[in-house]
Amino acid sequence: MKLSEELSWRGFTNQTTLPDLEVLDRQKFTLYFGVDPSSDSMQVGNLAAAMMVRHFLAYGHKVFLLVGGATGMIGDPGGKSQERNLQTIEQIEHNKQAIAAQYETIFAGQDFTVVDNYDWLSKLTLLDFLRDTGKHFSMTNLLQRDFIASRIGVGGRGISYTEFSYTLLQGYDYYHLNQNHGVNLQVCGSDQWGNSISGVELIRRKTGNEAHVYSCPLVINKATGKKFGKSEAGTVWLDSTKTSAYQFYQFWLNSDDDGVCDYLRYFTMLTKQEIEKIEIDFNQKPSERHAQKTLAYEVTKLVHGSAKADAIRRVAEILFGSKRYQELTKTDFELLAGELVHAEATVGEDLILLLARTSLASSNSDAKRLIQNGGVYVNQDQAKPGAVLSGNDVIAGYVILRVGKNQQAIVSVKP
Repeated sequence: MKLSEELSWRGFTNQTTLPDLEVLDRQKFTLYFGVDPSSDSMQVGNLAAAMMVRHFLAYGHKVFLLVGGATGMIGDPGGKSQERNLQTIEQIEHNKQAIAAQYETIFAGQDFTVVDNYDWLSKLTLLDFLRDTGKHFSMTNLLQRDFIASRIGVGGRGISYTEFSYTLLQGYDYYHLNQNHGVNLQVCGSDQWGNSISGVELIRRKTGNEAHVYSCPLVINKATGKKFGKSEAGTVWLDSTKTSAYQFYQFWLNSDDDGVCDYLRYFTMLTKQEIEKIEIDFNQKPSERHAQKTLAYEVTKLVHGSAKADAIRRVAEILFGSKRYQELTKTDFELLAGELVHAEATVGEDLILLLARTSLASSNSDAKRLIQNGGVYVNQDQAKPGAVLSGNDVIAGYVILRVGKNQQAIVSVKP
């Protein structure tokens, strides 16, 4: 399969300045993809575009991965209704290192180069930038950009010159990479289309060179119609200190039936033949959730490594399968203790108090209501009103409390 066919089949087709997708089969591009260090972790939305870049790499295109140390000091106004709070230099430096480390993980074993736009933007003088770059941008065109027009139109909260200048700086990034590394294609998410076009225009006006942009579409949760990448707890991050590896696995395991096969195309490197086979099996026996299990394992393996993914898959198969919790080992419980809400208790403790203490219930009265409604489980057994923690519940020194399908806490039990 050619790259143009791969991208189309996986759903990675959106806006592009390329005359046709087949040019990607005829010509090897040098491309770049960038992330600003607005946080110390990428999120699931960034991962979709990063996976698209993986396919460009697999087909022999050269890749530069940019971390925006300079643009991170400004803040992208796109998608924001009001001015960002500027970060300190120390925060940005920490975030840069974290993003670069995630690049190394997601693109492990691939041939790529990491660059930081602070290395060149910090050397520009204001007058030179205004003379040599600013003069190539029309205010009329800039004011028509959606992310700027929404801020200065009726009901908008305004925009500072600092954030207004962001698109010029990103355009200069593309110009710099074009001149110094031969970059002639920027790959981005759909929300970065306007900023990316700034680079194409600047390169053409300053040098006459041809440069292009290729964007991937916004991934939509088909069950909710909203942007994909949010859980009940909020944004799903790639950093395990912000979204634990176990929570990360659970997020994918809970994928909606309508969209799960699309997510396999977006977020894994499984082949077309492998995914189509999974899709057939899933459609025949959707209750077995084979597609969700494969998706959860593959993406967790990519982001958190094989050892962690293997351990979480084994534990999840017991917790959410037909096997008894007695098959969990002390090592399994220790893994969960680092992933779930963890509390200590003693045999005979009132279950109502314990539910409130682990935050599975908002209060004692809420815990009582949950138990009366049959929504609380001690390991795999439904809790009865008036229940206390029994020694018979304890497995390898632990008990797992569950409310509903997905809310869990692990309890270390003292004799």
